[in-house]
Amino acid sequence: MHIIEAKSILSAQNGMNLCRGCLHGCIYCDSRSTCYQITHDFEDIAVKANAPALLEQALRSKRRKCMIGTGSMSDPYMHCEEQLQLTRRCLEIIRNHEFGLAIQTKSDRILRDIDLLAEINESAKCVVQMTLTTYDDDLCRILEPNVCNTKRRIEVLEEMQQRGIPTIVWITPILPFINDTAENVTAILTECARVGVRGIIDFGMGLTLREGDREYYYAALDKHFPGMKERYIERYGNAYELSSPNAKELRGILRRICTDNGMMWQPDDCFAYMNELPEKFPQMSMFDLMGGNDGS
Repeated sequence: MHIIEAKSILSAQNGMNLCRGCLHGCIYCDSRSTCYQITHDFEDIAVKANAPALLEQALRSKRRKCMIGTGSMSDPYMHCEEQLQLTRRCLEIIRNHEFGLAIQTKSDRILRDIDLLAEINESAKCVVQMTLTTYDDDLCRILEPNVCNTKRRIEVLEEMQQRGIPTIVWITPILPFINDTAENVTAILTECARVGVRGIIDFGMGLTLREGDREYYYAALDKHFPGMKERYIERYGNAYELSSPNAKELRGILRRICTDNGMMWQPDDCFAYMNELPEKFPQMSMFDLMGGNDGS
């Protein structure tokens, strides 16, 4: 871990990442791709120590409230957050300014901040997103070695539901020949329905690979699934999008379970929901301020 001073914190789409790099060790992580220009070792995370100050300044200057997103590139609840408290400090700023929040993680450390998340959801809106890839604990330890397993993440989703905080699940990536089974997808989605998840995000029941990410993933396949890399190369070559051979069946399961349980399953619907910040207290019109029509 090393400290950097960032020049800005919010993207044009109001997303932020408090670090560059990650410690979770997920074998499929797209953030390792060279296109993101991370020049340091991926596990030697660069911490944006001035992120809270930058966020405070950015939110003060905004004319309209909006949803702030975090967690798309670097998990906001890595082990180091226990000492850094960067995420919590930023959540406090978001709460104080009454902005909304869409936060994505794989970690149960988010429960430490459930009080703040509930306060944000009460004053504006908070959506907690969890990534769930496999219901098999042994496989989860291979795919996502430094983070809690899927069953624990489902417990987190359930606790969010109990506090009235809406949740979205990313059932991605689905790895061809590894976790792309009807049993796995059904188990995950059934649990999502049970704990009241609002929507499921899937991008074609597969994964993406590009330079940087591909090499790391294939090295992991050689280590944990001997012969699997050759199977990938034979079927997909250097393709960017690697759709599961079972994609059609799995998408059918997704549509059926989501439709039966009132969960959104189209990515556009999920993103629209996460980006929408409703007005909790609609502005009063001049007619209202003058007392309106009292019926006399």
